[in-house]
Amino acid sequence: MATPTRVDLDGNPIKPIIVCMIGAGGFIGSHLCEKLMAETPHKVLAVDVYNDKIKHLLEPASLPWGDRIQFHRINIKHDSRLEGLIKMADLTINLAAICTPADYNTRPLDTIYSNFIDALPVVKYCSENGKRLIHFSTCEVYGKTIGSFLPKDSPLRQDPAYYVLKEDASPCIFGPIEKQRWSYACAKQLIERLVYAEGAENGLEFTIVRPFNWIGPRMDFIPGIDGPSEGVPRVLACFSNNLLRREPLKLVDGGQSQRTFVYIKDAIEAVVLMIENPSRANGQIFNVGNPNNEVTVRQLAEMMTQVYSKVSRDPPLETPTIDVSSKEFYGEGYDDSDKRIPDMTIINKQLGWNPKTSLWDLLESTLTYQHRTYSQAVKQALSKAVPSS
Repeated sequence: MATPTRVDLDGNPIKPIIVCMIGAGGFIGSHLCEKLMAETPHKVLAVDVYNDKIKHLLEPASLPWGDRIQFHRINIKHDSRLEGLIKMADLTINLAAICTPADYNTRPLDTIYSNFIDALPVVKYCSENGKRLIHFSTCEVYGKTIGSFLPKDSPLRQDPAYYVLKEDASPCIFGPIEKQRWSYACAKQLIERLVYAEGAENGLEFTIVRPFNWIGPRMDFIPGIDGPSEGVPRVLACFSNNLLRREPLKLVDGGQSQRTFVYIKDAIEAVVLMIENPSRANGQIFNVGNPNNEVTVRQLAEMMTQVYSKVSRDPPLETPTIDVSSKEFYGEGYDDSDKRIPDMTIINKQLGWNPKTSLWDLLESTLTYQHRTYSQAVKQALSKAVPSS
């Protein structure tokens, strides 16, 4: 029986394309590669320094997608092969970035170079060769909300006009230069402006993606297991590490910041819609998040403690959380956004996309994976660290 022809949102047949995916070996890249292999006819030139998270897609050769995915071990900082791969492809997706808050004020130069300087050749090659670009930015480009500057007791703080973040209307408000935490957001904003300018002046076909806390299996690393012992991953992996080790979860400045979280599989569906509907996605900036899954970081810690207890069948600690100052946790120069709630009007109108997965369900799926993948390795590491009496 012939496979039915896949069509885009306007009913046109979807033609197979070649995608050059830079950063394919990371958290988002690995899920996007999986989706493209399992559900589309597209070919992927997977560019990264590491391929651990996509190894299962690359071998053995008898996999149903055969050679539709090829891994190219390239460091985009200094490799002349990059332009050749972009020329071979119809579309380039740039996911490469340093995107861990612990690095922003301890490694601000690397952060700026990774997110701006290293991305410049990718934009240039796409523009010069007439190739389409999907560039991954961040919700951090919005910085702080207008509402955060209002008096604490102002009723306007409850007005969505002062905190919901809109791609085409919200200002980008950063802290002072000495707060180096904004090195990341500023580099990301500048590359967005460059991509947009290439579109305006040179006709580059582009889409900019602003992820709002995408969460799921394979996110970041667990320190000392599949990442550096002294490393500090993002909040979900940080809390997972504490839960696996049966340590209290550290709440920076009381965990009062508010965040929204979206399940990686929901978010990847949005990216596939962008890939396969260029006429609706070109020239657009898209928030991709789930405004319904809003919690404070403290509430997130409490939920994760409950979910992990269910998944692992271990009772929660008597003192599940402890408060630490941002200076103690991240070092000098840390600053933070107060709230990050995406407006979904544009992505809903252009691509008809809405996230589906509740926060409880996405945490259960993710923590089940973390427990299955890491609990034995963490137990072994802890037993080696404790000298026998």
